This record gives sequence, C-alpha cells and structure tokens, in this order.
Amino acid sequence: MKILLTGATGYIGKRILPILVDMGHDVLCCVRDLDRFEVPSSYSTQVKVLEMDLLDPESLQHIPSGIDVAYYLVHSMSAGSDYASLERQSAIHFRQAMNRVKVRQVIYLSGIVNQAKLSKHLSSRREVEHQLSSGDYCLTTLRAGIIIGSGSASFEIIRDLVEKLPIMVTPKWLNTRCQPIGIRDVIQYLTRCLLNPICFDKSFDIGGRDVLTYRDMLLGYAQVRGLSRYIITVPVMTPRLSSYWLYFVTSTSYKLAVSLVNSMKVEVVCTPSEVVDQIGVSCASYETSLKRAMRIIQSYDIPSSWKDSYSSSNTSFNISDFIQVPSYGCFVDSRTRAIRSRQDTLERIWAIGGTTGWYYANGLWRLRGLIDKCVGGVGLRRGRTNPRKVHAGDAIDFWRVLYANKEQGRLLLFAEMKLPGEAWLEFKIERGRLVQTATFRPLGLAGRLYWMLVYPFHGFIFKGMLRELTK
Repeated sequence: MKILLTGATGYIGKRILPILVDMGHDVLCCVRDLDRFEVPSSYSTQVKVLEMDLLDPESLQHIPSGIDVAYYLVHSMSAGSDYASLERQSAIHFRQAMNRVKVRQVIYLSGIVNQAKLSKHLSSRREVEHQLSSGDYCLTTLRAGIIIGSGSASFEIIRDLVEKLPIMVTPKWLNTRCQPIGIRDVIQYLTRCLLNPICFDKSFDIGGRDVLTYRDMLLGYAQVRGLSRYIITVPVMTPRLSSYWLYFVTSTSYKLAVSLVNSMKVEVVCTPSEVVDQIGVSCASYETSLKRAMRIIQSYDIPSSWKDSYSSSNTSFNISDFIQVPSYGCFVDSRTRAIRSRQDTLERIWAIGGTTGWYYANGLWRLRGLIDKCVGGVGLRRGRTNPRKVHAGDAIDFWRVLYANKEQGRLLLFAEMKLPGEAWLEFKIERGRLVQTATFRPLGLAGRLYWMLVYPFHGFIFKGMLRELTK
C-alpha cells in the first residue's frame, strides 16, 4: 500500500512511520523542510520524502498519483493568534490535492469536540474536519483528548508540574474531566483504520479506560513516582494567569500554554461508538500508560518529543535559510584548542546541554535561561530529547540544531532565545583541533549594544567551555 504521511517530523508522525514501514507499506513523507528530516538507512527502500507547505498550493502539485491512504497529522496551534485561519486554509489545500491524486482514504487525528462551547483550539480542529469531509475520498476522523506518552506535550507538562512542585496552587479547571489515552493505543487506532471499510466516512472518539480530572492525573503521576504532592484549587486564577503559571513552571511555550489552558476548561470525554468496539483496540489504563512512558524515558530512547517541534519555540523557519553562517556585518568570537582524543571530544560535544549542561559556568547559563524566560523566550527548560543522539531540527535548551554530522565532527546550533539579532554556535574538529565559533548578526543599535554587554562574559565562559570539551 502507498501511504502519504503529513507531519512526518511531528510527534505522532515520527512514531507511526516505523510502524507503517514494518507493516510493509511504502510511505511518502511530506515535510516543510528537507533539512529537518533524516530517513534511517534501514527505511530507504520504502520511504521517500517530499518537501511541501500546506499553505502553498503550488508545492502540493508535486504529490504523485497512486496514493492509497493519506494521514493528516498537522496543526498550527502555536503559529500565532491566527492559527485557526491557517489551519482552515491548510485543510482546503490538502483536500484539493487529495481530490486531484484520487486518494481512497484520508485519516485525520483531531480532538474530542463533544461540548457545544469549545475552545479556539478545539473549534479549529472541528473546522478542519469539516473542510476535509467534503473531499472525493473516504474520511476517517479519530478524536483524541490528552495523549500520554514519552515526549508528548501533555505528559511533559504533567511531569514538570509533579516533579517540581510539592505543593501546587492550581486553577479550578483542574477539576475538569478528561479521558486520556496512551500513545501506543493511538498508533494502533491509526493503523487499524487503514482502508478499513467500517471506518469510512466515520468520526469517533478514542480514549483510554479511565475518565479522570486533571487533578486525578497529577496525583496519579505522583503515585507512580512515589512522590507526596498536595494540590490546592483556587477559583480566582484567570486564563491568562493560568497560562503564565504553566509557562513559567513547565517547559511549554506561552502560546501553547494559552491554547492548552483554554482547552482544559472543556470536558473531553469519549462518546461511545460501535466503530470503536469493532476496531477492537484494548486500551491501557492511565497508570499503565504512565509506566510505559517512564520506562522509555529511563531508557533514554524517546522516539519523538514535542520539544523538537517548532511549536516549542514560537518560531518557524527552514533550516536551509540559516545553515550557512554569515560573516558580513557580524560579530564573531572564534577560539581554537588542540584535542587529545577526537572521539572523547565528539562525545562531549554530542552530549552538550540538557542535564549535562554546558561544561563551564553552568550557573551563568541558567541565569541567561531565566532572563530569557522572563522576557517571553524558551529558556533552558526544554533540555534535550536524547542525551546522546543529535539530529538536525532537535532542540537543545534554547538552541535549535541546524547541522549535526559526527563523522565530519561538526555541530551547528541556532539560537531561539530572545535576542536583538541572530546567533549561531558552531563546533568543528579540524586537523586535530577543535574550533568553537560564536557568531552574532545584530539587529540595529540594540543588537550592537547587546554584543558589547555580553562580550566580556564570553572571555571566560567560552574559553572555559572549550577547555572542558578538549580534555
């Protein structure tokens, strides 16, 4: 079977791709930025990649005919205040493209929309379903609530809150009911719908065994981790204050926090469906899904994380636009030091950031992250998905990986912190020496003043980091 997979670099897309390949299907992965997508060599015969942008209908003209099933796994929840309009337009363009190539089935993963009054996010999800439903194909819509899995935004927020706060003063929406579902069960539903006649032109809710409040979910996580946690609910916390609360305590971006808070005020409990019974997925309990997620985290083998998506940084750009580090009009701090062991140095570079830290003056790095967080940036709380592996597109604290090639001995990072300009940090091994280069392209006078203020700190921070990397 030939399958079109949109959102291939996203949280769900990265999870379902290897499953589809193992099932023997040929998969065409649609990505907005080819430089962010790396096809494992073991998949090369079954996976092809196509660069396209759903907001650009011309780019969709390259989708070939002969597609049997298409997965629609994209969203723009953190693209700004107009994301609902962007989502609607993307769905229209996708529907037109699928009509042209005469696809047989489109499978769309949406949110549970059973209440009359919905959040902006859930209303947008319903509008996307409405636009997709008028195509010349069979539409299957799976509606899920909170997804529990290593690296999912919802799970990471729960984990951040419980791990960091022994006592939580929370808004009243913590008493809203929901029906969480494990990521493994979501993938089962998505794959069992493939050209399954009982799913044609159907919309149905998918959820786990338990109906819980968000308060229950937090305390359930604490119980699994063996932690004593206390929750105090107050009625006076506004949505804006709730959003700031999530933003400062967890690793989520502010825009994503706003969308989540507004959605958390809406009850997301599944409506029973005969189709769900016929598909026959035996969903796990909330506790089991938590334990599965924790095992994967402890094994340092997280297949995908929301932190590596652009929604974690409120930015959207093509890596190819920044992979060539500029020189004109830039300030450059370049340092070189001989290395004793190429392999040891590479291992240190490839482990930089996250729990490892930046090898020197970590307190100042944390202070810079706190300042960034206070002015609306991402700070250091994203960490990194895998402590040993690095791929283009990954997030490392407040940096984005532009290029990572261990054989060449080169790692290039782009700053996603709030700056009056653009910044790159590059590590490159050449002829037995490590070249560490920080490049800053200022934006106006503010950018030049910023560089002058931070330059004195570079002298010992970058010098000390280079020394530690080359030990």
